[in-house]
Amino acid sequence: MAARRIFSLVSRSQCLPRFHPSLLHILGRDTQRGRNINKFSTAAEADELITPSVKIRYTKNLINGEFVDAASGKTFPAYDPRSGEVIAHVAEGDQEDINRAVSAARKAFDEGPWPKMTPYERSRILLRAADLVEKHSDELAALETWNNGKLYEQSANIEVPMFVRWADKIHGLTVPADGNYHVQVLHEPIGVAGQIIPWNFPLLLFAWKVGPALACGNTVVVKTAEQTPLTALFAAHLFQEAGLPPGVLNVVSGFGPTAAFTGSTDTGKIIYQLAAKSNLKAVTLELGGKSPFIVCEDADVDKAVELAHFALFFNQGQCCCAGSRTYVHQRIYDEFLEKAKAAALKRVVGDPFKKGVEQGPQIDSQQFEKILRYIRSGVQSNATLECGGDRIGTKGFFVQPTVFSNVQDDMAIAKDEIFGPVQTILKFKDNDEVIRRANNTRYGLAAGVFTKNLDTANTLMRGLRAGTVWINCFDVFDAAIPFGGYKMSGVGREKVELGLMYRL
Repeated sequence: MAARRIFSLVSRSQCLPRFHPSLLHILGRDTQRGRNINKFSTAAEADELITPSVKIRYTKNLINGEFVDAASGKTFPAYDPRSGEVIAHVAEGDQEDINRAVSAARKAFDEGPWPKMTPYERSRILLRAADLVEKHSDELAALETWNNGKLYEQSANIEVPMFVRWADKIHGLTVPADGNYHVQVLHEPIGVAGQIIPWNFPLLLFAWKVGPALACGNTVVVKTAEQTPLTALFAAHLFQEAGLPPGVLNVVSGFGPTAAFTGSTDTGKIIYQLAAKSNLKAVTLELGGKSPFIVCEDADVDKAVELAHFALFFNQGQCCCAGSRTYVHQRIYDEFLEKAKAAALKRVVGDPFKKGVEQGPQIDSQQFEKILRYIRSGVQSNATLECGGDRIGTKGFFVQPTVFSNVQDDMAIAKDEIFGPVQTILKFKDNDEVIRRANNTRYGLAAGVFTKNLDTANTLMRGLRAGTVWINCFDVFDAAIPFGGYKMSGVGREKVELGLMYRL
């Protein structure tokens, strides 16, 4: 049975990131003053952008313990989404580089010490890597924001990964079989693990993918997102510094015709087909979502608006489990709509390095244009554009926080994963109706429910076909909580024992 997680009432304010003053020096200037902060209606480029003081040191592919140029000698640009300007040129790996990385990983698995080490020995190296990640957390956070556009506070306080000590907690079974037999069940590493990392949470998902695979004794080849290669390369250097044997961790950046994979559902299908056609590789996929956020009749409207706003707009809306279909009971719909609109209008958009900014730029021009196309589609479908709907300024990839009302289930903005700051608010009349409508999607990654009634919470929780159901909270993640979806949202689970089982 697929694992599901249900979360009870928590205060969202306890879960939101806090800015730590000790992290300020990496920004290159004092952000405490909160100057030049603009609402979304003001051109974002009017602000003077902060130049991070972090140095970009690792831009080559890591293969067999060494940072090397691409076999072709090619490079590709890495951009700052605040301005669209190039900040680095990264080695552009292709098939030959992947083959070299896989060969190095295979040799390290077949002939090297890593899979033969005791769990204690592997744990010591991984814990040293964790210490180094913590030591360099300021640099990692600055690189993440510079290359991705997410808030610096978010990068520093939420997304610098936690490493959990699992290598020495993997054990088998002794089975009491019939007859005069002694039966042992052993968990062994599977070999070389290919890990494809998306651009929306590059550092966090590097840890989600690489950590469990290494803990199990596998060797790894990572393919970074071409939009965000910088933090994975830096983190890989730290693993090498911690004493990881050559070839155990390899990182190749580039484009590719494209394993453990987080990303779009369409790309996931291709990977699944290729795995089946080659040698029936085991595959885990964490893919897209169009998660419902259900606000019930008894909800405290102010708190529901705040949580629904967070569920959608967090990370510029670039979150696979974003609460991107906001279902509101008809009795409180009008009040909720007005307050949701007001919250969007107050949202501060600007340089993500600046204290007080709530929303940075989208990742790149392609995603930026995609979001604007969906907004135009919503208007053409006769949904009501309550606010937003346009870009901010002429430089960078900033999009106004956007709210649509009078949205119908058959509209593209209600069916497709927009992956941007676009809130669609739909009306419902009872639990049976909203369960049916919420489940009428190809996705099943997550869902949110806001209610004071325990019976209502249980009814919706059991009725919704989603891997995670949050009750009166949203985006609650922990290393001890598994994550994954139903239907076209993917195969397998990440984190804790369930995540390890897909790597043994």
